[in-house]
Amino acid sequence: MPLEEFIISVFCLIDDLYNQLISTPLRRRGPPQKLADSEVITMEIVGKWQGHHFDKAIWKYFSQHWKPLFPNIPDRSQFVRQAANLWVVKQRLQAQFVSLFNADRSENHLIDGFPIEVCARTRVPQSKLFRGEAGFGCCASRKKRFYGFQGHLLSDAQGIPVAIEVSAANIDERDVAYDLINDISGLLIGDKGYIRPALKADCKILDIDIQTPLRRNMKDKRSPAVVRLLSG
Repeated sequence: MPLEEFIISVFCLIDDLYNQLISTPLRRRGPPQKLADSEVITMEIVGKWQGHHFDKAIWKYFSQHWKPLFPNIPDRSQFVRQAANLWVVKQRLQAQFVSLFNADRSENHLIDGFPIEVCARTRVPQSKLFRGEAGFGCCASRKKRFYGFQGHLLSDAQGIPVAIEVSAANIDERDVAYDLINDISGLLIGDKGYIRPALKADCKILDIDIQTPLRRNMKDKRSPAVVRLLSG
């Protein structure tokens, strides 16, 4: 599918769902926004799919390459502010996607954590951002310690987000997993960070078969094909 056609398809889907969710205008005061909320959310989705993970980069990308599709792109600060103010709408849209694609009814899910760094560790003593809320954690895949938060994501096998939580970086991801898995069943794949006998037992009660790679000092009785799949 050509990229322009993809952008238009995403917008049509988002705009239809948005209009189903929002029956009255969200803003009653102030000047009207230059971009429709559906346009902003479309830009965020496509921009992140293109590898732009920050609002500034998304704004720059669309301003430079897709002005014909989005002729009313405002200045960067207004775009970033509008995108941030739509967080509740985006949560509700995400829930709509889960329902639309039956992602919570899938027989296969994946769970993982990712770092949300507030600032470099050397700047922590001077930083006032999220003081008392953020913490120190370790990102095993990058083999580094960081200061900030930890995102915890549950998705179906197609990559559709089903649930997400955010915790201080020092909170064990196995403890947060309980808040994500209440509404699923079937196979759940995680990394070594989710190894815990108690968690596996609790998952079994919920009809969830959690599977992870094992540590080197643990004997693996599963087939080589399964081990390769989990380790890949």
